[in-house]
Amino acid sequence: MKLTILGGGGFRVPLVYGALLTDRAEGRVTEVVLHDLDAGRLSAVARVLAEQAADVPDAPAVTATTDLDEALRGADFVFSAIRVGGLEGRANDERVALAQGVLGQETVGAGGIAYGLRTVPVAVDIARRVARLAPDAWVINFTNPAGLVTEAMSGHLGDRVIGICDSPVGLGRRIARVLGANPKEAWIDYVGLNHLGWVRGLHVAGRDELPRLLADPGLLGSFEEGKLFGVDWLRSLGAIPNEYLHYYYFNREAVRAYQQAEKTRGAFLRDQQAHFYEAVTDPGARALDVWDRTRAEREATYMSENRETAGAGERDADDLSGGYEKVALALMRAIARDERTTLILNVRNRDTLSVLDGEAVIEVPCLVDANGAHPVAVAPLPDHATGLVCAVKAVEREVLAAAESGSRTTAVKAFALHPLVDSVNVARRLVEGYTEVHPGLAYLK
Repeated sequence: MKLTILGGGGFRVPLVYGALLTDRAEGRVTEVVLHDLDAGRLSAVARVLAEQAADVPDAPAVTATTDLDEALRGADFVFSAIRVGGLEGRANDERVALAQGVLGQETVGAGGIAYGLRTVPVAVDIARRVARLAPDAWVINFTNPAGLVTEAMSGHLGDRVIGICDSPVGLGRRIARVLGANPKEAWIDYVGLNHLGWVRGLHVAGRDELPRLLADPGLLGSFEEGKLFGVDWLRSLGAIPNEYLHYYYFNREAVRAYQQAEKTRGAFLRDQQAHFYEAVTDPGARALDVWDRTRAEREATYMSENRETAGAGERDADDLSGGYEKVALALMRAIARDERTTLILNVRNRDTLSVLDGEAVIEVPCLVDANGAHPVAVAPLPDHATGLVCAVKAVEREVLAAAESGSRTTAVKAFALHPLVDSVNVARRLVEGYTEVHPGLAYLK
């Protein structure tokens, strides 16, 4: 089976390949094709993968190419993990937004909109090429903003594109762990959009254990989200929000922390990964060790400004091992081998959430089999969550419309309508700022 990884020179690719090395079953991936526009990055990552596979018999063969059509032909699965504009683009997204006093995070608020406007046209082109060159392939989208990009690609690939994210899985795992339950045996009632969802129940053997957690301040304050959001706020919500909702519920504090930070997250990762790629060019370096040290630092500093603002302390060791590659592998196995499973995924709504239309991509538990991912019926969201979901989905639709039409006016509207952008004039200045620093937004007229 052939797996093509778009963005194959990306830093996280060894996580995916490492997960593939553990799969010895019949029908496993035997060929991995890495595609990236940067041949140097491809070479660096290929070195890491070679060291990973050194002692693994029959490891999947790895090839690398800068030719997108060549990479796609004959693929059974396509992992899309591209970053349009690179980490320099992310750093610029943050800088332009923070200069206007609003959030520049890569998937939330102004930064997420800017990233989406750059990424959607490229993702749509990829979707069209997949439909033409590998019509039977399944696309698993890692590219952020994951829900928005998955929806853009679904217009050309239908249900054969599925978005994934490790945040809901990590959240469910932490809740189960603090309750003394096995995460593999728990049903997580989670619903929302990507990076905008809530756990409303965690069922073990038919019993919802979340009320027990919410009733116990000691337990509730003992894990990441309890520390981040605070016990009182979680009990007020009656649910456990995805960690990215910290940017909404504590927006003023988050913006201030990012403005005061020595470097934004994007700038930190830009410099860190530049050091990694440079270090790996040394013929005497152990590429896998360099990558592993860099990854550990990256995971330990994840959302550090938010945790500092909340006084949450350092991340738990159990949360530093990644996770999205495990979701991707489980999804691929379920489809390729009909190994039926349940995963929280980004898929088309159909009639799952009545407040959104059927084409809207949402993030919910899905039953996965050889025919793809099927969203499970969920109870309606409470009004406060419905308001946020509908507002952000409306913004995503404006981003898609702006990317399709090239309308600068529509792009301004997308920024202005976002709950975390507080003025139409700010929205206009954001569009001006982003078009100045991003050549990829020259299409906006």
